[in-house]
Amino acid sequence: MTLNIDQSTCIKCGKCVKVCPSGIFTQEKTKKNIGLIHINTCIVCGHCVDVCPTDSVQHSSFPSEKIHTIDYDKMPTPEQVMLLIKSRRSNRSLTSKSIPEEILNQIIEAANYAPTASNARAVSFTIITDPEKLLWVSDYTIGVFSSLAKVLLNPIVKCILKPFIKGVYKYVPAFERLKTEHLAGNDPILRNATALLFIHTPKSNRFGCEDSNLAYQNASLMAQSLGISQIYMGFVLTAIKQEGKDTLARKLGIDGKIHAIMALGIPAFKYPKYVDR
Repeated sequence: MTLNIDQSTCIKCGKCVKVCPSGIFTQEKTKKNIGLIHINTCIVCGHCVDVCPTDSVQHSSFPSEKIHTIDYDKMPTPEQVMLLIKSRRSNRSLTSKSIPEEILNQIIEAANYAPTASNARAVSFTIITDPEKLLWVSDYTIGVFSSLAKVLLNPIVKCILKPFIKGVYKYVPAFERLKTEHLAGNDPILRNATALLFIHTPKSNRFGCEDSNLAYQNASLMAQSLGISQIYMGFVLTAIKQEGKDTLARKLGIDGKIHAIMALGIPAFKYPKYVDR
């Protein structure tokens, strides 16, 4: 990585000094030349390149084809952004129609633009659309819940644990209901979604959960803007945590830890209203 300042075009505004999170840019006094120190501490966030009004910051990680001018006149209004946020619903009434690949790619691109701790950019995305694999995810989830319910309902275990984890036991009837619906082909887990977006990071990533869920929020709002239903897969994530193994990740070819899962589908209809919360 190389980083330089073109002093012939630099107007010495000092903006790069103010925005660099690593303190690499220096300026002794206003309107004096910009200096560089400890370049090896650069986290490649691009703040310096984005803020420079004269393209004087030359960063090898951001060649000219990666730099884009922002047209603020095309930005949505605050009212439009708020309407998008307020109208977002986990619409579970889905059709069997597949989501076009270009739309799935837009959702992933939005997710990839989410911020990450220390700009680690260690978040990865896996899309599953194969019906057999989708069914396997449902089977896996139901299987974990069924095994858990069997243990909890053991008379000896129940006698010992129920006084201490009453909150867990209230979900046992729900586990049974999910299993019954699943066996009847009603898909209570994925809700007939035609795609699953898995968001994951290396196991060594200290902020993997936080980074992944920031990415999820970006993806969710992009999906809403595209007219795609999105549902947070809390049951599947709970099953992964309960099992405590990498069974699901290995089955789907995911290397790392799954932190967030989004079910996606074409809605059967749109919500005409939203309520205050």
